[in-house]
Amino acid sequence: MIYGINDIFDYETDKLNPKKISYEKLLEPRYHKNLIALIFLFNLPFLVYSFISLNISQIVYLLLFLFFAVFYSALPIRAKSKPFLDSFFSASHYVFTGIFGYYLIYPDKNFPILAFIFGMLWSMAMHAYSAVFDIEFDRMAKIDTIATFLGHKKTIIFCLILYTISFFIISTYNIYLIIGSIPYIALMILSIKSINDKERLFKIYKIFPYVNTILPMIWSILYIYQKFIF
Repeated sequence: MIYGINDIFDYETDKLNPKKISYEKLLEPRYHKNLIALIFLFNLPFLVYSFISLNISQIVYLLLFLFFAVFYSALPIRAKSKPFLDSFFSASHYVFTGIFGYYLIYPDKNFPILAFIFGMLWSMAMHAYSAVFDIEFDRMAKIDTIATFLGHKKTIIFCLILYTISFFIISTYNIYLIIGSIPYIALMILSIKSINDKERLFKIYKIFPYVNTILPMIWSILYIYQKFIF
């Protein structure tokens, strides 16, 4: 749903961006109607069931997730074309997914505020960093983003600051997560040093999804081990 809606509303700008064709995938307009049908098919039954079976607080967080996920790309808000609001909306739909899951398991507990701040800062940094590599093409399409507003170097410095603060916050939960901050901070520093070498910068960017997959997977496994097995 998230990326499908994004691909539909972004087509007119994505078609100008070589990265969307070579490294990613451009969704041609002839597939848009089919994708909309699939989005409803795979999401609507679960949404109906959720509204019937869940309590009010759980439904509120589900609705918040839907709001941020849809209107990050969709009109009339289309937050992705508004600097800083783009990173905030992108981060919110990731974080509220986690909060919704938390309240499914712990309906009577409050979600930890520090975990919320960590999640928002970490996800905003993730979004802003990926936006750096679309700056030229977003400017061509006259789309304003956090990266077009700050520029290449300042956006990556902004990401470095957010990652540093977020990992400092999460270290209060688990000191070992500080170790997990090293690859992110290293990638940001390498990116700043490579700011004038676009080819090298893009190679660093291609490492980023692997770090984003492997490290949180390791953290999750360690958490489950400590919480339920050890």
